[in-house]
Amino acid sequence: MRTTVVIATRNRAAELARTLDHILALRPAPPVIVVDNASTDDTAHRIRRDYPAARLIALPGNAGAAARNVGVEAAETPLVAFSDDDSWWAPEALPQAEILFDAYPRLGLLAAHTLVGPGEKSDPVCALMADSPLGTAPDLPGPCVLGFLACSAIVRREAFLQAGGFSPLLHFGAEEKLLAYDLAALGWGLCYVDRVVAHHHPSATRPPQAWRDRQEKRNNALIAAMRRPWRECARAALPLLRDPATAGAVLRRLPRALADRRPLPRDVEHQIRELA
Repeated sequence: MRTTVVIATRNRAAELARTLDHILALRPAPPVIVVDNASTDDTAHRIRRDYPAARLIALPGNAGAAARNVGVEAAETPLVAFSDDDSWWAPEALPQAEILFDAYPRLGLLAAHTLVGPGEKSDPVCALMADSPLGTAPDLPGPCVLGFLACSAIVRREAFLQAGGFSPLLHFGAEEKLLAYDLAALGWGLCYVDRVVAHHHPSATRPPQAWRDRQEKRNNALIAAMRRPWRECARAALPLLRDPATAGAVLRRLPRALADRRPLPRDVEHQIRELA
């Protein structure tokens, strides 16, 4: 295998075990790196005891989505497939992806078809990606996208590292958006491929939806400050007027966001407007 599976986890030992059972049962079995975000349950102990084939990297603190960066840096393969601790890859997915990355040198990120839950219903995001108004470029194997689900994406390691990976500033929520923008700004292609399949059985211990919505609102404002024109920054800030707590969280992070401000190339900004 030329693909490493990287899993970031925190306090979901039982669900992580189910995911590892699926991934390590693949043939051939891919290298697996588990990055533990300072779990307080027995995650690290169970990995060391029950899954010696998986490499464990235990972080001293919770790095959020940026924990995946640690796994990518540690990987020794040209491709990295992300799984969450509640998602895994279908048996033929990784070999199929390897063929596509070989055939399409500009492909930097492949967004897979995500089947949700025991009923294996297609994630609604997949239909949006399949019908992307950006069309299909001749040098990519599927519709062009500027977003993806991190639990079911495969990246070219070189492209991921060049783009800087997931932003530590965002921690969690909408982190895929900024990485997609940065990959596109560097000229890498991102596309959706329906025949590459991942399974996602959402964890029973997910944070409340209201908390997730606040995180995304905060991070969308920060992403605008880092990459979008000033008028878009103002637009992203409007939802914060009725949410003082989230506005305060944005203001505390704003100096770091502005220090990383790199407006996107005109063609990428045009694609974002098309999608909007």
